[in-house]
Amino acid sequence: MNISGPPVAAALRYYHVDPVDLLVIHDDIDLPFGKLRLHTGRGTGGHNGVRSIVEQIGSRDFARLKIGVGRPPGRMDPAAFVLQRFDADERREIDLLVEDAAAVVDRYVTDPERAVQMAGERRPDQ
Repeated sequence: MNISGPPVAAALRYYHVDPVDLLVIHDDIDLPFGKLRLHTGRGTGGHNGVRSIVEQIGSRDFARLKIGVGRPPGRMDPAAFVLQRFDADERREIDLLVEDAAAVVDRYVTDPERAVQMAGERRPDQ
């Protein structure tokens, strides 16, 4: 995941897609667990996969749907934190969060402004 840039850049070239039409979905430890946020064009937020994409496509002007996983406890390595399994309670919440994220992505295709609003809501359009 940390070197997502080369395949993303290759896909953009192959399909003749501009970066402004790209939507990247990724985890975010700076968002509280269970939150979604959709925005365009900001920095990498320290996310190595996003950094790799920016470096390879030469632009920050693409949309990102961030899925909050929360901060690692104590001094735990962030990479180890995001790779560990969710506990039973988190697992149930993640299943719902993935459904919410899918609804946001579906709406993004036809109505990006509404998708941004939906990302800020829990259980969008439900």
